[in-house]
Amino acid sequence: MKGYSIDKMPEKHARAQVRETDISMKDAVNVAHFLKDMDLETAKNSLDLVMEKKIAVPYFRYLDSVSHRRATGPGRYPVKAIKAFKKLLDDVSANAEFKGLTDDLKIFHLSASKGRMIKKFLPKAYGRAGAFFKDLINLEVVVVENEKE
Repeated sequence: MKGYSIDKMPEKHARAQVRETDISMKDAVNVAHFLKDMDLETAKNSLDLVMEKKIAVPYFRYLDSVSHRRATGPGRYPVKAIKAFKKLLDDVSANAEFKGLTDDLKIFHLSASKGRMIKKFLPKAYGRAGAFFKDLINLEVVVVENEKE
């Protein structure tokens, strides 16, 4: 599939992308790891709890100076990244509804990757300029129907 990092799409699926959003790569990777393999409704509820700062997103990578949180371990409350992921999950649930999938959906694939880099320059003393680079982030999600047990 063009534009997705997954090669084989499941038979009945819905997918969505958010391209070039201005969030931190570190937060995006950790939030994606936190939400992977969750049910869609559980993921949305978890994001709401993180926005209210009731639970923290556990960090598994980039934890050089990340503080310990009760019952979570090292974690943070990345509200700006959570808003981008909330929009992504709302988009994929609308796509699933359009395709006629049931409400019992599971996140099959969720990834955060680097997008375009914006190059800026800040003026400094004595007529010099310093480079200021900003990475934009691409988010993608694929959901499938939960198997009945």
